[in-house]
Amino acid sequence: MEALSGLGLLVAAAAALAWANLDATSYRDIWSQALTLGVGDVAITLDLRHWVSDGLMTLFFFVVGLEIKREFVDGELRHAKTAALPVFAAVGGMVVPALLFVAFSATDGNARRGWAIPMATDIAFALGVLALLGPRVPRGARVFLLTLAIVDDIGAIAVIAIFYAQGFDASWFLSGVAVVMMVIALRRTGRATTWVYAGAGVVLWICAHESGVQATIAGVVLALLIPAVRGPRQGSLERIERAVHPWSSFAVVPLFALANAGVALTATTLDRATTSTITGGVALGLVVGKPLGIVGATLLALRTRRATLPAGLRVTHIAAIGALAGIGFTVSLFVANLAFSGSRLGEAKVGILAASLLAGTLGVVALARLRSPDPDGEIE
Repeated sequence: MEALSGLGLLVAAAAALAWANLDATSYRDIWSQALTLGVGDVAITLDLRHWVSDGLMTLFFFVVGLEIKREFVDGELRHAKTAALPVFAAVGGMVVPALLFVAFSATDGNARRGWAIPMATDIAFALGVLALLGPRVPRGARVFLLTLAIVDDIGAIAVIAIFYAQGFDASWFLSGVAVVMMVIALRRTGRATTWVYAGAGVVLWICAHESGVQATIAGVVLALLIPAVRGPRQGSLERIERAVHPWSSFAVVPLFALANAGVALTATTLDRATTSTITGGVALGLVVGKPLGIVGATLLALRTRRATLPAGLRVTHIAAIGALAGIGFTVSLFVANLAFSGSRLGEAKVGILAASLLAGTLGVVALARLRSPDPDGEIE
């Protein structure tokens, strides 16, 4: 699933680029078509791109929320010692890219709103690359990257909720809180069925959208409300994740890429990108800041004995994983749409696409050049 979802995302991004460059007018017109859903006071009108980015992407963040809760309840984040190193690495991989972006765009005050763009790691692309490399990569590398990416997602979700909210409405926000309390009450009485969660999710999304909070956060909040169990027994969280994950991976995320990755690479666009502090800051943050922050935080954690390297991994593996984590794509595009519009958004997209391609290439080359594993899958 990881390899195929990464491939599907790549195909969708390539299709968006081809469409935007072959017929920029139709690409722009179709995704800017307005669509109204609902009736009366709860009718919401958005263009198709925003219905995908703010509506369907809620399902993507819902799956991310399920993964986060599962890891805390019965995964790598359950044990502090096991999670310590990737958590340190993830924090370094968020802070350093953001600082590099801010430093690079210091002379352009309007560009600073995009400081969070290079913080993200695209789980689908990064894990897809690891899956394609197969047994050459030790098993611990996948666990490390997955844990790092999940902590990265927690940071991205917090940043989106806090720094990219628009026009706060307390009454709608309190209505959303009431929905959450109702779900908690129903869960405690054993009456919270899948349909209850689905209905609550729709109402919660409306409340979040109308309150000014980024609406996709509703998916994360709902996911954290779903009960999870420890051990091999399958609970509600596992069943729901198994049912929803394919829709997120093979429909929602590729559709998001199709709607947002398209940028007309005209001479004017490329000329602006080569001198843009946004393009340069994004590229610098993802390609240089990600591996630098991840490796630096890892070495700091090891030197201070706050964490230990997982079995079968060396610092060279961490550096290669750091390069691969520079594939920002999905969440980077999501943040870019919140931060910019018009030509500045185009500059951000060029930076994201170019940097993700370069980071992915560097990560693949670095991992492929490491020593081959033994027959049991561990590095000798």
